[in-house]
Amino acid sequence: MKHSLYLGAAALALSAGGALADDHLMFAPGEGAFSWESYEAFSAAHDLADQTLSITGPWTGADAALVESVLAYFEAATGATVEYSGSDSFEQDIVIATQADSPPNIAVFPQPGLMGDLAARGELAEMAADTADWVRENYAAGESWVSLGTAEGPDGAENLYGFFYKVDVKSLVWYSPEQFDEMGYDIPETMEELIALSDQIVADGGTPWCIGLGSGAATGWPATDWVEDMMLRTQPPAVYDQWVANEISFDDPAVIGAIEAYGTFARNDAYVAGGSQAVATTDFRDSPAGLFSFPPECYMHRQASFIPTFFPEDADADFFYFPSFESEDLGSPVLGAGTLFAITEDSDAARSFIDFLKTPIAHEVWMAQSGFLTPHTGVNSDLFASATLRQMNDILLGATTFRFDASDLMPAEIGAGAFWTGMVDYTTGADAADVAAGIQERWDQID
Repeated sequence: MKHSLYLGAAALALSAGGALADDHLMFAPGEGAFSWESYEAFSAAHDLADQTLSITGPWTGADAALVESVLAYFEAATGATVEYSGSDSFEQDIVIATQADSPPNIAVFPQPGLMGDLAARGELAEMAADTADWVRENYAAGESWVSLGTAEGPDGAENLYGFFYKVDVKSLVWYSPEQFDEMGYDIPETMEELIALSDQIVADGGTPWCIGLGSGAATGWPATDWVEDMMLRTQPPAVYDQWVANEISFDDPAVIGAIEAYGTFARNDAYVAGGSQAVATTDFRDSPAGLFSFPPECYMHRQASFIPTFFPEDADADFFYFPSFESEDLGSPVLGAGTLFAITEDSDAARSFIDFLKTPIAHEVWMAQSGFLTPHTGVNSDLFASATLRQMNDILLGATTFRFDASDLMPAEIGAGAFWTGMVDYTTGADAADVAAGIQERWDQID
């Protein structure tokens, strides 16, 4: 992305106090309900004329166009030129670039693990000293985001290296409002109420859940999301972190308990469409279809925010937060994923860009278009492109704890291997303790 000719005109327009034309920026500064004051204040404090900022990330295609629409505001506000490069093989590309001593200024990591690896090798610059406090004060569940963006440097000291931006939520239960209304079912607000609702649906002659683990070579991953959500609802966040880091074993009673909590739903023949044996063989893309049949084959489906892609056209669908146990008193944890920005080649422009990500406008521009959630509490939620995105973001803003998908943080042989297959074995009848011990044995072999 290079807009050098445009940027000269943009800088002049801003210095003269004039508004930019609509064809330069997606939304004209000063118009609409955007937080333009944050944009104007940032612009007044940053002059990066003649500087270039290079950014490499995982976004390609439509997502690349969306991020570039945000980067255009950084360019216009500062006079800098931004060069964005997206790649489907980002993880390999950024490692090669750092090893060749030719990294971009900024790298956008799809998960914290690789960021931590590069930080330990001395390939990342620490965030400014006040960044962690800013995140704590301005992001919902702020301490969670600080923790996820923190890693050990080459000297073994922990520092903040990553700034989260664009988040996905997994702790969702999808349902048909029409079906719920017909049966008079209310949205459960606690896990105890969710289990009671499941029992009520069975008593009424229905089946509460559709669950499918099938995903080709990746079969089993939907069950890992269930277990991760259950870990956050039965154990404090610190225990979840210890599990991810293999500081407690996979066959620790805390983990076995979370697996069995998943089994409360998936291994109950009365709870799942087709019976528990069908769970492992049903493709995850096909499993929610039962919500929309007449009569319904099921009433609820726990899955992340992407699943409507596989709903029937014009499906009557809504969602609610996958609730926590009132008895455990662990707040409102949210499981999800997200991208984080790190500085791989330090410069004034790179530091200024991290400051830009703190402004509401850097989030609102993407919010107002498509597919963007943010924990930033200072944004105008009315700008979301749809009511669905706004409702999802409300769940994110209501989180007391946010944790990244555990399987994505574990070694690939575990998180994308033994954990997946182990959950298939458990779902089809294996003992939870035996499955967990087998996963730990595999982890011990690769450590």
